Parts: sequence; structure tokens; C-alpha cells
Amino acid sequence: MEIQIGRAKRARRVYSFDEIAIVPSRRTRDPEVVSTTWGIDAYTFQIPLLAAPMDSVVSPETAIAIGKMGGLGVLNLEGLWTRYENPEPLLSELAGISDNTQALRKMRELYAQPIKAELIQQRLSEIRDAGVTVAGALSPHRTAEFYETVIKAGVDIFVIRGNTVSAEHVAAEGKEPLNLKQFIYELDVPVIVGGAATYTGALHLMRTGAAGVLVGFGGGASSTTRATMGIRAPMASAIADVADARSDYLDESGGRYVHVIADGGLGTSGDLVKAIACGADAAMLGAALARSTDAPGQGWHWGQEAYHDELPRGNRVNVGSVAPLAQVINGPADVADGTANLMGALRRAMATTGYSDLKEFQRIELVHTAR
Repeated sequence: MEIQIGRAKRARRVYSFDEIAIVPSRRTRDPEVVSTTWGIDAYTFQIPLLAAPMDSVVSPETAIAIGKMGGLGVLNLEGLWTRYENPEPLLSELAGISDNTQALRKMRELYAQPIKAELIQQRLSEIRDAGVTVAGALSPHRTAEFYETVIKAGVDIFVIRGNTVSAEHVAAEGKEPLNLKQFIYELDVPVIVGGAATYTGALHLMRTGAAGVLVGFGGGASSTTRATMGIRAPMASAIADVADARSDYLDESGGRYVHVIADGGLGTSGDLVKAIACGADAAMLGAALARSTDAPGQGWHWGQEAYHDELPRGNRVNVGSVAPLAQVINGPADVADGTANLMGALRRAMATTGYSDLKEFQRIELVHTAR
């Protein structure tokens, strides 16, 4: 549905999670008989949760813990863990700075340290030695430089994550753009790419051979992209659009299924439930996990955009600490605001509405609610 902005411009009506709700059906189930299992390529996970590759969320230790709980922790391979032998004192120092301007200056100083290939190998080896699935993320402009190191280190799932990733990037003169299709074709591991926020952008990424597409742009708790660049992707509509691209690509490719992963704007368990209902196979969580008492950010949360040299498009935000990571993910919850027992909330929502697994739950009825 389009609305008229003015005589020369029309806009499509889109929806955020706050503007939609799921509707119960006739049947109900016990939460114990509901399955939240999902898989990508040869890897199966008990919960549809990926921890976002952000230094405030994932350390090797938390990646291991999340893996043992049935999810996937994605390590930021451009973060402090691949620049310093022992970044924990630096994270504590950052946590002790309350002024955001001072924190930005300190982050720029810390992240100016070069990324070390040997630390990439060391951190990924730590995760692999724990017996969980190994995942690491690079931004598009770092991928060509470090992907061989990542593959040699034995990564199971490779994530290329940026604010937006396209299959047709135009580079400045003298710079060679990353050819996603050729790059993914030459790799032996499944690749998840994103973000994408539109049907067309997602379809192009699916045609590169990606195993999964991240959906979102500038919607996270730490992002200020909406304020600095005027760009925003209301997540309910973005996920539904990309899910439609997944269906069309399934027909186009003769049966190749590409997983849709919601990434951004998922602050509570209710947002996670709605993301799956809109068509996501899984969700990549940032702030929701940064609230755990054992998160590396120690109550603070930030992304790579926060310390950009020329145009910061994010803040370091104080998200607080609500519970240990295990309770945030699997409960029990001591609060009733959707910040703890994320998986328990998803299972109960599925049970209350009568659905037995995630694929079934994607077919649930949605309604538009007045804000």
C-alpha cells in the first residue's frame, strides 16, 4: 500500500515490530512438545539464536557458552579479541568511562591497533577446542584481506556482515570490490551475508550462493544510522519482503533454500517471536545478549559503527545487566519485560498459538495494531 507524501513523491507503507501482533489459533500445545530446532547447511542448532559479532556481546568464552546452549556465537574478527592478547582489562577500562565523547575517543584509540592473523587463528581454535560450531565475521572491506586466515583456522560458518551488503558494489578508482558470487563459490564453508532490507537486495545476495541472508539496516539499539543518514528498515516489513525473496528464489533455483536471519531491532523476546512469525528462520541478537551479567561489554553495548573515523553512526549505550547469559537465553526469568528467558518465551508463544516447529510458526496470522 502506498501513501502520497506530496505531489512528487509516494511511499510504501511498512511496519515495525511495535505495529504488529500475532494471533492465537484454535489449538494449543504444551511448551515441552514445541521444537525450536533449525539448521543451516550441515549444521543443526537447538535454538534459532545467533549472537551478533560485536565486542560487547561475543568473546571466545561467550561463543562457547552459547554453542553449548544450542545456539551459535559469532566472533567479531575485527574486534579487540583479534587485536590484543588480553583485551579484558581494556573492556573494563571502557566500561568505566561514562562520558560518550571520551568513550568514542578511547575506542578509536583501541581499535587503531592492527588486526593480527595469529590472534584470529588462536581465538577460533579456542572455540573449536570446546567442541562447538565455529563462526566468525568480517566486514566486506576486510574479507579479502583475512578470509584465507579464517578458513585455515577451521571456521565452520563464515559471516560477512555490514550495515548493508550488496552483490553489486561499486568501488572507487583503484579499489577492487569484493565479488561475492565468485568468493562464495570458491569457499568450502557456508556463508551468511547481510544486511539486506529489500526484496531485490536479498534476491541478489541469494543468487551469489549465500547460505543465509541477514535482514536489517540501522535498527539496533546502538545504531544511529536513522539520525545520521536518514536510513531505516522497519523490521517486520523487511523480514517479510526477504522471506518472499526466499520463496521466489526457491522456485528460481530449483529447490535451494536460503535461510533468512533477522538482525537488528530485536530487543525483547516479543520482538524475537514476531521476527520468526514474519518469516525469519533465526535471529541474530545484540543488545538482548549484551544485557547478560557475563557479557564482555559489562552492561555497555556498541557496534563497529560507533568508532568510525569520519562518521560515527552508532553510540555506546548502557543496556544494563539483567541476569547471567544462561538465564537470558533459557531462563528462569526474574523480570516480566521480555529481557530474560528468550527461548522460553518463544516456545510458549508457539505453544499458545498451536504451532509445533519454526517453519509452521512462520505461517501464523498477523494483525496490524495501532501505535
